[in-house]
Amino acid sequence: MGQCFNLHRKIKNMEQLGIGTRIKHEQYGHGIICNIGIEYISVSFFEGGLREIERSDMSFEIIEAIEPQNNMVTMDEVEDILYRLLTKHSDTSEVVELGDRWKGGLLVLEPADENLQVKEIPIETFFHKIVMVRDRLRVLEQNINSHKNLSDEEKVNLQQYITRAYGSLTTFNVLFKSKDHQFKGAGK
Repeated sequence: MGQCFNLHRKIKNMEQLGIGTRIKHEQYGHGIICNIGIEYISVSFFEGGLREIERSDMSFEIIEAIEPQNNMVTMDEVEDILYRLLTKHSDTSEVVELGDRWKGGLLVLEPADENLQVKEIPIETFFHKIVMVRDRLRVLEQNINSHKNLSDEEKVNLQQYITRAYGSLTTFNVLFKSKDHQFKGAGK
């Protein structure tokens, strides 16, 4: 943690402030700096909540300064890292649209045995399941490619299985509105 020192003075240079610095703002009262950005600083005020103040706003006094750390991670960097991790490892996916001609349609599975019941599934539900399979295959592919304990040969072998799975699913490409979202196998 940075060195702490009491100053109780008007701020002259924003570069001397670190996260954790206690201030007193003319309008918002006492607070603690929790993020320092390029144009704004974020301050958590005891009575006014979290506020962004322009770096050019010099209407506060330093109560207790914390020297800035060169190796500290900014809140923006934390948000970027968190977003990338959530995108990479979550089940959330991009919006993939069903082809217009299938909207409101019904998938009917009729068994050869007339004594068995017909199964009807809304095409939107079926399509959603297909998209989830595609997205999970993509995550599996990323995990294989970034795995530290697999050799390159093992990665290639596993990748071939995924490519074949994509190829097996190309039958469902007719459901996709955009060709960019369709399955692509090892073909041409």
